[in-house]
Amino acid sequence: MHLRKTFLVFLVLCLSGSLLSACGRKGDLEVPGGVPITKQEREAAAKNNKQDVEDRPFVLDPLL
Repeated sequence: MHLRKTFLVFLVLCLSGSLLSACGRKGDLEVPGGVPITKQEREAAAKNNKQDVEDRPFVLDPLL
C-alpha cells in the first residue's frame, strides 16, 4: 500500500512539473538589449513576421 501512494505522489509531481515547464510565450526569440540591430535586419525580420500576435500579459510574467 505504501508503494502505491509513493507512485501516485511521484506521478502527480511529474505531471505538474511537465505542465509548469510548458509555460512561456510562443514566438520568435528576442534580441538582447545590448545588441544593436541594423535597418536591414529589422526590415528582414518584419518581412518574415507574417502574423501579428497581440502581446497579452501572462500570469508568470512578473516572475520572469
